[in-house]
Amino acid sequence: MKWISSVSKKRLRLIVYAFMLFGLAVVIRLFYVQVLKHDEFTELAKQNWDREVPFASERGEITDRNGEVIVTNKLAPTLYFMPAQNDNIEEAARKIAEVLDLDEKKLYEKMNSKSYLVKLAPEAKNITYEQAVQIQGLKIDGLYSGVDYVRHYPYGSLLSRFLGFTGYDTQGLAGIEYQYDKLLTSKSAAIRLYTDAAGNALPHVDDEWRDGEQGATVELTIDLEVQKVVERELSQAMEKYDADQALAIAMNPKTGEILGLASYPTYNPANFTEVDQSIYNRNLPVWMTYEPGSTFKIITLSAALEEGVVDLEKDRFYDPGYTMVEGARLRCWKREGHKDETFLQVVENSCNPGFIELGQRVGADKLMEYIKDFGFGEATGSNIPGEAKGILFSKENFGPVEHATTSFGQGISVTPIQQITAVAAAVNGGKLFTPYVVSKVYDSETGKVILENTPTLKKQVISEETSAQVRSALESVVANGSGRQAYRDGLRIGGKTGTAQKVQDRRYMEGNYIVSFIGFAPADDPEIIVYVAVDNPKSATVFGSTIAAPIVGQIIEDIAPTIGLEVDREGQLEKEYRWGDPITDRVPNLVGLSVDEIMKLQYPYRIETHGEGKLVINQLPEPENILEVDGTIHLYLGNESVGTNTNSENSADSNKDTSKKPSDEPN
Repeated sequence: MKWISSVSKKRLRLIVYAFMLFGLAVVIRLFYVQVLKHDEFTELAKQNWDREVPFASERGEITDRNGEVIVTNKLAPTLYFMPAQNDNIEEAARKIAEVLDLDEKKLYEKMNSKSYLVKLAPEAKNITYEQAVQIQGLKIDGLYSGVDYVRHYPYGSLLSRFLGFTGYDTQGLAGIEYQYDKLLTSKSAAIRLYTDAAGNALPHVDDEWRDGEQGATVELTIDLEVQKVVERELSQAMEKYDADQALAIAMNPKTGEILGLASYPTYNPANFTEVDQSIYNRNLPVWMTYEPGSTFKIITLSAALEEGVVDLEKDRFYDPGYTMVEGARLRCWKREGHKDETFLQVVENSCNPGFIELGQRVGADKLMEYIKDFGFGEATGSNIPGEAKGILFSKENFGPVEHATTSFGQGISVTPIQQITAVAAAVNGGKLFTPYVVSKVYDSETGKVILENTPTLKKQVISEETSAQVRSALESVVANGSGRQAYRDGLRIGGKTGTAQKVQDRRYMEGNYIVSFIGFAPADDPEIIVYVAVDNPKSATVFGSTIAAPIVGQIIEDIAPTIGLEVDREGQLEKEYRWGDPITDRVPNLVGLSVDEIMKLQYPYRIETHGEGKLVINQLPEPENILEVDGTIHLYLGNESVGTNTNSENSADSNKDTSKKPSDEPN
């Protein structure tokens, strides 16, 4: 009996110990789960319970160089519905359809779903803020408004063919929006709703907010004020000349920064589906290729000067109107020819035979070497989507005739961005920069720079001395030659015209031209260079000199204050008078004189006085500005002298007729 009792006691003791160990293990496990792993397991549980209503974070903005917003976002909510939380879905569908003007039956079918959360898209995606407020006022059970955004373009079509657009879910589909999509894209926030399997809200569990991340900001080198002027002038040219299309680029020649970039016709990125895809898929300044015409002569001129094969002032050339190369008659734009001229006049007159001579002096191999050094035949590296490479003759096909036609810009194909980049190098001291249009990309919340572009020098293509000669010759083109309609008093513009017949199926199209002009200012130290090309303008006189040159002149004049370009007449060549030009004179300084004194001087101008008093205290136009002799000077009167007039003695005979015989407009 005692033996049995002893064994039982041992067994009981073991059972007690086992229960104690088990209890301790349970306590330890509970401590581990409830304390140490509480947050982790709670989050895992919530993932089984939660239903997220997305609240989109804003896609990154696109700004100009001064931080002015070009592309931003506009609030456009999207509706979400939980069927399990509503006892009368049919009535809910009716109320929503009434506000949004939707098909009630189709909306009901979508809302009456077995899904725990239904996104009412596309019917109720990106609704207006006002509609969202109105719907929330209906207090429909199970209906939630998710914050969403659509792209907003404050300037409408401005810069559109470069910017591109976004699609249904704000994904970049074209242009910069596509190229920088990963950086611009945000990470959505969300409200986390906790429900059971049937979709009913869980008691004692609060809803939560999950933070998102804003997209990065892309800052362009574009200056909005410059862009506005460029697009205004292109728009007017399209209408005035009924052109097929037009393009323009404005660049800082010292850095390669693009300040303006435009293509016409244009479109509103918010409504891209309303235009043909050829418009929004083609950014003309980098996509379009064509024969450059006479603007390409700047490259031939640069090569000839760098090689020392011509003295523009001393060497002479006789142009009979054509030149013969390998039995081919290559004509000048002026049928009767320019006859005897210096090579500076060859440049001023844009004389084709003269440039053929320059190309021949440089030599075929050497000329092609310069052309490639200036960046033709390959992409510029601008990193702008859709950039083409252009087309040059292969070495095997570059015979004497091809050598001759290339010398004056015919037979090859270039892009506008290649053209402006090369000419910028020709006039900025010989430095070929990589053009670029994105300055930097940075985190919109912290300001941390993610990506940054700076001026990149590719090579020195000609010397500083040669570049100075090129600038001087091209300033003379604007003062005395084919670019005279780009002349602006005090801005010292230099430049070159271009007129190129378009090619289709390897044949030149009759009466179909691309006219262009490339201009820069000031000529002694360029701060801005502008290239404009107009495709197939309908006009009686289709020349770069008559159509494109005045556009570039106007652009440079209007953007001068924006880029800090001041009026400075020191060293500027006077514009040569030609028959048919209005007779002009420098405005005299009349400040400090009395009206009686002014009337005795018998100026040819109309004089209008404003205010009361005996003396002139101000005038418009200001002294030394150019004014047509039958123009009007406005004088503002007062009783106190504001300065001493020192110019009145010589001003009476300042109006001189320097008229010359008429001349044709070159290309």
